[in-house]
Amino acid sequence: MIKPVFTVKQERVAMSILKKASGFNKSAVKVRKSILAMMASLCSLPLQAALPTQVQPSTNPAAGNFIALVQGYIKDGGLVLGLAIALLGFLWIAYLGFAKFNEARQGKAEWAEVGVLGVVGAVVLIFASFLLNEAAGVI
Repeated sequence: MIKPVFTVKQERVAMSILKKASGFNKSAVKVRKSILAMMASLCSLPLQAALPTQVQPSTNPAAGNFIALVQGYIKDGGLVLGLAIALLGFLWIAYLGFAKFNEARQGKAEWAEVGVLGVVGAVVLIFASFLLNEAAGVI
C-alpha cells in the first residue's frame, strides 16, 4: 500500500477541517462533559437506592462510634488473615505429603517417612489452629 505524503501545512489544514466538521472544539467538549456528568449523576440515583446495608463487624459497635467500627473491621480482617495462614499451612503440608508419597513410589524415600510426615504435619496443623484460635480471642 502506498502511503500518501503530505506537507505539514496540508496535514494541519486537514486536521482543522476534520475538527470543525466533527464539532470537536474546546467549548463543545466542555458542554458534552457537563451534560454527561449530569446524566450520570441523575441516572445513578435509582441505583444508589437499592444498595444493601453495611455489614457490621463481629464486635457490633454502638451507632456513631466510628473508632470502634474501624477496630471491629480490623479485628475481622485479622481473623480472616489467620484463616488464610492456616489454609496456607494446610496446603503446604499437603504438598509436602504428595511430594514425599511420590518419592516413596519411585523408591527415593521410605514409606515410613511418608507416615512420619503425615503425623508431624497433622500435629503442626493442630498446633497452628490452636495458636490462631487463641490469637483470635486476644485480638
